[in-house]
Amino acid sequence: MSTPPTPVAAVLRKDDYERLSHFRHRLRRFLRASELLCKQHGLTPLQYQLLLHVMGFPGRTWATVGELAERLQAHHHGVVALVDRCEALGLLERRPGRDDQRVVEIHLRPKGGRLLARLAGLHQNELARLLGEFAPRA
Repeated sequence: MSTPPTPVAAVLRKDDYERLSHFRHRLRRFLRASELLCKQHGLTPLQYQLLLHVMGFPGRTWATVGELAERLQAHHHGVVALVDRCEALGLLERRPGRDDQRVVEIHLRPKGGRLLARLAGLHQNELARLLGEFAPRA
């Protein structure tokens, strides 16, 4: 198996660095605001992200551990442990797969759904500000 070629870095101008710095700063501010909201509601940011990715999975309201690991960019075993903790808190539940009993579906429980709805709603103002800053200009 051959290794793909390493991409050649572009030559950056000062305004490229400024734009990247501004983006990272605004993204970090959004994440910091999210961290504080999660803490105020008794969740870790990772627990919130897990709930969000279960409900936000395209085309359905559940996901597998593998799909969640991809969304979280985490290892499978780490997501299993995170699901275990959220399940113990009554936020999630595991169900056997509808089509394949070997698959385990991760679903929100009512408590998890209510908490997610509250937190996602509280994120909307900061999200709108962030998206507005980086929306294409007409």
